[in-house]
Amino acid sequence: MVIKTYDAYTRLSTMEADRYANFLFDHQEGKRATKKAIRKAIQYSTKDIPGLGGYVFAMENKDEILGLAVVNKTGMGDYIPENFLVFFVIHRDHRNDDIEQKLLDYTLQYCKGDVAVHITGENQYPNKEFFENKGFSATHLEMRLNR
Repeated sequence: MVIKTYDAYTRLSTMEADRYANFLFDHQEGKRATKKAIRKAIQYSTKDIPGLGGYVFAMENKDEILGLAVVNKTGMGDYIPENFLVFFVIHRDHRNDDIEQKLLDYTLQYCKGDVAVHITGENQYPNKEFFENKGFSATHLEMRLNR
């Protein structure tokens, strides 16, 4: 088992980015992001589109993806967390194998500064308790005006 790290300096090939986007789309739970939104978050993380970048962490065993974390840097550390955990998805067949613990530990160790994650009411896995057990706390209620 290995965790691969991608950012602006360690780029993803188009084929690998598509493979990761498909994995995230296929294994996400609750409110589902579109493939376009997933691909955009990955591109932002690796600076394939303009922005501050971030990280893609891929836990794999041989050619099988076990879990993926996508982090976008916000550049707003003085008033919101510097890092936003956009996607954190574990393969359905490995959700009781400690994969999520290992991947989140690696992600938090690698990211400098505070890390935010949104947990929606529709999220089934990982759930609020998982993140609370890792030290996350609910700091505010977000409200959105969708246009």
